[in-house]
Amino acid sequence: MPQLSLHTPIGDLTVAEEDGAIVALDWGWGGDQVRTALLDRAEAQLQAYFDGALTRFDLPLAPAGTPYRRAVWDALCDIPYGETRSYLDIAAKAGGSPRSVGQANGHNPIPLIIPCHRVVAATHLGGYSGGDGLPTKRWLLALENPNLTLL
Repeated sequence: MPQLSLHTPIGDLTVAEEDGAIVALDWGWGGDQVRTALLDRAEAQLQAYFDGALTRFDLPLAPAGTPYRRAVWDALCDIPYGETRSYLDIAAKAGGSPRSVGQANGHNPIPLIIPCHRVVAATHLGGYSGGDGLPTKRWLLALENPNLTLL
């Protein structure tokens, strides 16, 4: 599976492609580095995102997951840049409960691009399994909206 790693403000990230779609984004530096047109495009979009110049990714995605998890991840992609939604809001759109939305978020294989960091609990930030956890979530939310009051 072709993969490409890059240095970012939140640590090294590795993006993986399969059958012409992005299937994973992982923290850390991957082993074998293979450049493809799609991975180059993903790298350029991620760098533009971190530079504050990109507000919506435009990449073909194929996250592996159950139909329910894919429904949650689709709902996450509808959260506008710089905004947040609660676990309850996502459950109302995708079905399930706030807890099941949280579990689906925790299994998101393409974080950042599928913006699970934009989902918060009703009274606090909730959790985040990427990077350094909550400090990474706070950093991403502040990048997108420095005036967000949940920080």
